[in-house]
Formats: sequence, C-alpha cells, structure tokens
Amino acid sequence: MHRLLQLGCLWLLAAPPVSSIFQRPTGTPAPLRLQYLLEPLHPTVHTQRGATATLPCVLRALPRNYRVKWSKVEPANYRENIIIITNGLYHKNYGPLSPRVHLRHSHRYDASLTITDVALEDEGRYRCQLVNGLEDESVSLTLHLEGVVFPYQPSNGRYKFNYHEAKRACEQQDSRLATYQQLYKAWTEGLDWCNAGWILDGTVHYPIINSREPCGGRLLLPGVRTYGARDKQKDRFDAFCFTSALQGQVYFIRGHLNFKEAGQACRNHGAAIAKVGQLYSAWKFSQLDRCDGGWLADGSVRYPITTPRERCGGLPDPGVRSFGFPSKEMRTYGTYCFVG
Repeated sequence: MHRLLQLGCLWLLAAPPVSSIFQRPTGTPAPLRLQYLLEPLHPTVHTQRGATATLPCVLRALPRNYRVKWSKVEPANYRENIIIITNGLYHKNYGPLSPRVHLRHSHRYDASLTITDVALEDEGRYRCQLVNGLEDESVSLTLHLEGVVFPYQPSNGRYKFNYHEAKRACEQQDSRLATYQQLYKAWTEGLDWCNAGWILDGTVHYPIINSREPCGGRLLLPGVRTYGARDKQKDRFDAFCFTSALQGQVYFIRGHLNFKEAGQACRNHGAAIAKVGQLYSAWKFSQLDRCDGGWLADGSVRYPITTPRERCGGLPDPGVRSFGFPSKEMRTYGTYCFVG
C-alpha cells in the first residue's frame, strides 16, 4: 500500500504527458552552468537496430523533492513526448517506448535511460531534465543509428507518392522515411539522385554530387537541394527511406523464376522473399555482393555490389543496382530471401 501511495504521489507531481514544443526562442540567453547534472562526455550515442543503447544522465548531487523527466523530440513534428519520470525511488513510463525503456540506475546518482531492441523510429534527440522547482536544468543527447538511405519509387513510375503514401511505402520495405540529417549524411557519402523525394518532416529534397542539366543545371553547386515543405496530401514525389542493421540474413537462390515462383522458393527454405530495405541493409552491413538480379517483395529486381567490376553493370561505385519492375511472369531471375 505504501508503494502504491508513493506511485500515486509521483503521478500527481508529474506533469501530464502533453506534448510541447522543444525549441529555444531566438535571443534567449545561454543556459546557466549545470549545478546538479553532469554534462555528458559524448552527447551522441551511436547504435544499430536491434541493439541495446544507454543515454547517459548522471546527477552530481541529489536535491530534495526532485524529479527526473526523460523526453524525446519527434523529428516528424518537433514535439516533445515524455518517456519516463522518476523521483529516485519510483518511476512511471509513458508512450510507445514504454515497454522497451528502463532506468539503468547503476548507483543512486544514475538516471541514465536504457533502450532495448532499438528500432528505426528511436533515432533522434532526447532530453534528461531535472525538475527541482525554480532550479530546473537539462541535458540533450542524440541517439544515432548507423544505417543507409535509399531512394524509392513504386512500380508505376516516379512522383506517385503523397507524404503519407511515401511513409507507408518505406515501412512496407523494412525502413522508414529518412530524416534530413540522414539524407545529408548519405549525400556526403556519395548519394547522387536526380528525383526529389519526401523525408520525415514533410519537406522534399534531392541530393546531387555531380551537377548536370537534367538536375537543376551544371552551374548549381553540389548539395542537398530542397523544394521545402509541400502539401502532404496533394503534392507527389518519390521517397527517401532509411534502414539499419538486420537481425537476420539475406541470401540468394539461383534460378529462372517468375515472381510467384521466387516467393515459393524462399518459403521452401523457411524464409520470406526479401524486402528492398533488407537488401540494402545486407549490402551495407554484411557486404552482400552478387552480380545476379533477383526478385524482391515489391516486384522489383535488384542486385547488390560492394566491389564494382566490369561485368556487373560497369558502374564505378558500390551500390544496389535495379532492373526496375519487370513483368512478374518473366522466368529470368533468381530471388533474394530473408530469414530472421
């Protein structure tokens, strides 16, 4: 009963889980030096999908009647969602992350947040806030997933997705819409794509390494070019998807199979026909390298190249090559399978 009363008090003390904007207005003075919280040594924590990650938050002293509140700033709408609140003795979890988070609590001053089975949507900015009356203070950390960004369009051609369709298409291919930071990093690593695509915050961009006439002209400098925010219902573009490491394996089955036979061949091995995001992940993290075109779950035919060579498309850079969306009746290709 005493424990229930404590939890009840914590519930009353805690701010209700109402989303709020986490942006400091222009001209706000710099925050005062932290009194109770230690500045994190590394403000960015690197991880992969499926791993366990800990975001550090350590107190140097324990003020009376304090609470620690963890929250996450969602990149899609920049709203701050509460994850967990603790008073040092008891805690309460909030939101969709609730089943996968807990406080590390390796000692009485430790309020670090541990996330198990890290998912693609966990990437982003987190805030650890000490709530102590007039002396509130906080530290911000970033959870960064190692991954790969790939452009995606459906079988009926380019510029067919509104925002919501693009978001759903990425999720169907074992990925999610990329953030601007993910797209920018992919550009620095060589992503060069002429078609504009949606990203997670509802803006539209395209990354250019080699300036050329069909892509804005030769005189424009390389960069991530932007169309800005667009109408999420009416405007139509491609999508830029992001995926991370797999908890499983992608492998190739040789043969002259049509699309239906390809799916059955994978099922005969206790696997499923691979999704586009899974093939990109295997190429990125497992260095899958095959010259053979193979069916994927969306009806496209692709093959991953980590060591470019003359007889595998002739292109000088590594990548996942595409044959597009051939007729599903063609018995020309093998298939890529995924087993978890």
